[in-house]
Amino acid sequence: MNRSRTLKRIFDIIVSLTVIVLVLSWLLPILVVLIKLESAGPGIFKQERSGRNNKPFWCYKFRSMRVNNLAVQATKGDYRTTKIGAFMRRTSMDELPQFFNVLFGEMSIVGPRPHMLKHTEEYSLIIDQYMDRHYLRPGITGWAQVNGYRGEIKDHDQIVKRVEHDMWYIENWTVTGDINIIINTFISVIKGDENAY
Repeated sequence: MNRSRTLKRIFDIIVSLTVIVLVLSWLLPILVVLIKLESAGPGIFKQERSGRNNKPFWCYKFRSMRVNNLAVQATKGDYRTTKIGAFMRRTSMDELPQFFNVLFGEMSIVGPRPHMLKHTEEYSLIIDQYMDRHYLRPGITGWAQVNGYRGEIKDHDQIVKRVEHDMWYIENWTVTGDINIIINTFISVIKGDENAY
């Protein structure tokens, strides 16, 4: 298992550095300016999420909503979402700053998606094995996401299915599996995902 974790970490460092140098080095300042031109506030949004071993960390995203104090999930047609924010969310560009989280060792390219702290507390009380999903670093994308379980959690069954997919991923992780998930994530972005809003 230690060898697998080392291999996964090396993969994460190589991919995150590549994205940061080749993409974010020029795209980040452009998007930050566009975000700030449309609405007042920072270009980068940060929120505490549950990490590996349930250790909290600051998860970074491009700000896609007007500044507000509502710590709730985005919904379809959410009035808080800006125009540039809607585009970024639809294309998953808002997630790109998380490659810095990956480089810092707080996240992985692929893994269970990190939830807000209050959701971790809530779901841990009602879902079996929920806390087991924190065995690995959380991911920018994951097995649950490429199987249709991303975005807003609307009912109990959705979170149950996500946890089931997360546990399957943890128990069956391989490098080729991660690459397959990354490829399928790109395909989903290109085709468009009805849950990306």
